[in-house]
Amino acid sequence: MKVLEHPDLAYSQVAQWRQSGQRVGLIPTMGALHAGHLSLVRRSLEECDRTVATIFVNPTQFGPGEDFAKYPRTQQEDLSGLRELGVDLVFAPSQSDLYPEGYSTFVQPPAAAEPLEGIFRPIHFRGVVTVVLKLFHILPATIAYFGQKDYQQLTVIRRMVHDLNVPILVQGCPTVRQADGLAMSSRNRYLTDQQRPNALCLWKALGSAKRMFEQGQREVTVIEAEMQRILKQEGADRIDYARIVDAEYLSDLQRIDRNAVALVAVHVGQTRLIDNCMLEV
Repeated sequence: MKVLEHPDLAYSQVAQWRQSGQRVGLIPTMGALHAGHLSLVRRSLEECDRTVATIFVNPTQFGPGEDFAKYPRTQQEDLSGLRELGVDLVFAPSQSDLYPEGYSTFVQPPAAAEPLEGIFRPIHFRGVVTVVLKLFHILPATIAYFGQKDYQQLTVIRRMVHDLNVPILVQGCPTVRQADGLAMSSRNRYLTDQQRPNALCLWKALGSAKRMFEQGQREVTVIEAEMQRILKQEGADRIDYARIVDAEYLSDLQRIDRNAVALVAVHVGQTRLIDNCMLEV
């Protein structure tokens, strides 16, 4: 497994593979890898001739007071796990490699970035789409794999790729969960033993939304109110949102008359967690 830091060297290797007709899969990550990330790697290994992962904690997607400084950095452990799976290349640049002195160019995210996370983390998606587009240029892969746990991120990146004619397929992959339903997340390690059971409030609220939908409830406000109730009852210390929106554009719905997605973002202690589930008509 090659580990490269310089963008030119990484581009040269991936371009060489593509020019020889090989199918290249890309898994962009911020490190602190867990079973969810590794499921994306395995998907790429199954579908592609070459697999590339990135490890870069992107500073531009963190707002003031967020957890950039304390975000878990476990690069040696991450590299060991990726090597064991059979990844071909890891791109692990320094901050100055991607944002050199004088850097001032950013991508305006699509409209799907405005609700939900866009309200509570207003600069977040500008940083996300900027770094992802940079990675797509540096690592011109065939397919890029993203987890559905970050559903809004997946939607925003798909719109960006579509709108800017980026020649890469964005493939969403199912959320990986622990045995009790908690979605895998690098931020789960922030939870104390006492807080960990409370984090299940997200999955319980989403499960209730799913059951109500399957039993015929289509009024969005009714389901959202029940999600809010369960989140409060089951341990959320603060609720940022519990919403049901259109699955493709994340636009508001009054009734579920098309494919929709339920999304929640809550704070358990000082840890902010997100999750979602599909409500498919």
